[in-house]
Amino acid sequence: MNEATREALDAALDDEYKARATYRAVLDRFGEVRPFVNIIEAEGRHIEALLRVYSRHGLEPPADRWADHVEAPATLEAACREGVEAERENDALYARLIEKVDEPRIRELMSRLREASRERHLPAFERCLARGGRGQGGGHGRHGRRGPTGECSG
Repeated sequence: MNEATREALDAALDDEYKARATYRAVLDRFGEVRPFVNIIEAEGRHIEALLRVYSRHGLEPPADRWADHVEAPATLEAACREGVEAERENDALYARLIEKVDEPRIRELMSRLREASRERHLPAFERCLARGGRGQGGGHGRHGRRGPTGECSG
């Protein structure tokens, strides 16, 4: 793996760690509300997928520097707004990172993670914001919908 690919992989994992920590802080403050309860599960799957790349290449992944270091916004509406911004930034980040990656399997993974952010997470946060930040229910439960890569649709 070349240095540019390794740096892209590190940046992707760091961003996924940050998202998970941020959404965990929101759940800790406001309870098990959608879309956060669904999306935090997806972020965990994204992290696991990236960690498998490290393992496959015999690399040590960077530590999670975000766990327990992120505070939730004061309101659920603000959390939804920040979720929209974060997912837009995530989409842009993956667009930049994919260009640096020379390995097809890693490019494909990053493309799927970008798609999940853009096609599922962002719309879920936009719906949350449109509701004025009023969270709904306790997650996907038994009847939750999952997208083609396993993410909940929120």
